[in-house]
Amino acid sequence: MKMRTLHFLWFFLIPFWQILSGNEIFLVSSQCLDDQKSLLLQLKGSLQYDSSGSNKLAYWNKNTSDCCKWDGVTCDSSGHVINLELDNEAISGGIENSSALFSLQYLEKLNLAYNRFNVGIPVGIDNLTNLKYLNLSNAGFVGQIPMMLSRLTRLVTLDLSTLFPGIQPLKLENPNLKQFIENSTELRELYLDGVDLSAQKSEWCQSLSSYLLNLTVLSLRTCRISGPIDESLSKLRFLSTIHLDQNNLSTTFPEYFANFTNLSTLTLGTCNLQGTFPEKIFQVQDLEILELSNNLLLSGNIRKFPRNGSLRTISLSYTNVSSSLPESISNLHNLSRLELSNCSFSGSIPSTIANLTNLVYLDFSSNNFTGSIPYFQRSKKLCYLDLSHNGLTGFVSSAHFEGLSELVYINLGNNLLNGILPAYIFELPTLQQLFLNGNQFVGQVKEFRNASSSLLDTIDLSNNHLNGSIPKSIFGAERLKVLSLSSNLFSGRMSLDLIGRLGNLRRLELSYNNLTIDTSSSNLSSFTFPE
Repeated sequence: MKMRTLHFLWFFLIPFWQILSGNEIFLVSSQCLDDQKSLLLQLKGSLQYDSSGSNKLAYWNKNTSDCCKWDGVTCDSSGHVINLELDNEAISGGIENSSALFSLQYLEKLNLAYNRFNVGIPVGIDNLTNLKYLNLSNAGFVGQIPMMLSRLTRLVTLDLSTLFPGIQPLKLENPNLKQFIENSTELRELYLDGVDLSAQKSEWCQSLSSYLLNLTVLSLRTCRISGPIDESLSKLRFLSTIHLDQNNLSTTFPEYFANFTNLSTLTLGTCNLQGTFPEKIFQVQDLEILELSNNLLLSGNIRKFPRNGSLRTISLSYTNVSSSLPESISNLHNLSRLELSNCSFSGSIPSTIANLTNLVYLDFSSNNFTGSIPYFQRSKKLCYLDLSHNGLTGFVSSAHFEGLSELVYINLGNNLLNGILPAYIFELPTLQQLFLNGNQFVGQVKEFRNASSSLLDTIDLSNNHLNGSIPKSIFGAERLKVLSLSSNLFSGRMSLDLIGRLGNLRRLELSYNNLTIDTSSSNLSSFTFPE
């Protein structure tokens, strides 16, 4: 009995092993069908495109038997074309006459983004009734969005965005938004950035919440929609991404956004938001991107950040948020971009900010921060640092920036910083722009190493109390375009030969010092090189 059982198991395992080993008997062919290949070649022949800018179409070849292996083409197991990705192919025309495209009945995904059509969305696209993904963004399509697109009832993702400057945006007026989406109940992601929705007025919220209850992504940037943001939008409880930037919403911040438990991205910049934003938005556990900048009438306070928050980007620049920055900022371990410029923050910058090891971009400019500059040695990824136009005091030491090998931009200008400048700050290997102007730095600027390999193109030390001779290593920084040393106490003699080493220099400011320049005009102390 045992032997018979083992024999049966061995009989079962043989074909299973053959399947795993890739035995051709058990593999289903995905060879391109002849009719599908013919349609693709007809499509290629009907489209007008720049072959030098094509990475796909130009290489479709009738002599290549399997069209399923052509770039931009994906087939199902039966050899039918199901995905067609012709984005960025420099196509300028021919789509309106291409019946071959609309005969690819098995298509589930069509991507024509970033082309140059300059025609209306073509009649016939509604024949592709199996489409689940349609991307016509920034493809040059113009005019009214046709009602026929609403017949594509299986769509899960629709992108009709038009954000290229100078291109006439698509319009959704007749049909209106409600008529357009009422049959699209499968939609999960809707991108209409730049599409003119002004005819919808404030009814867009009710339309969306009536038919798209499973929506996860809503992107309506620069759509000319108006507010208020209706309470009905709270029905879209699965939303994870909301983009409503650059619309004149003239509304208060919807508190119910903080109840969207899946919310990961919320951008409402330049929307004319008013009133106070709810602090509990920071408590949304999965929120990664919060962008509320350029809303001058938006106020609020930040008292606490949650433990283990997911935030990667916070942008509140040009708002009326006024508070001190809480020490719990260090809870945001993933934070990489923090923009708080031109707000009303006050108090000291918490030393705990030094624990943000993923920080890449930090802009606290034009606030009322006081106290000393925190140390950033642990923020090894930091590229951009702007603390200008505050009331910061104290010294700047090498320890503040030690090991920051990716810093490109430092602006500490217009503060109350003092002491002697460390040579190390000039030696940062990737630094391109350095602004230390408008402070109270004293003493002589020390010579720094590796000037010839420096990437510095801008140095501004103006309006300080620096004295002594200008270090010769500055004139070894061959990439310098702007050098501003005016309004200091620099002294000594300088020759034009020394200045001439800076072959890329476009602006040199030396006025209001005690310098003598060896030139035919001994009064020359400041001049500008033309562009």
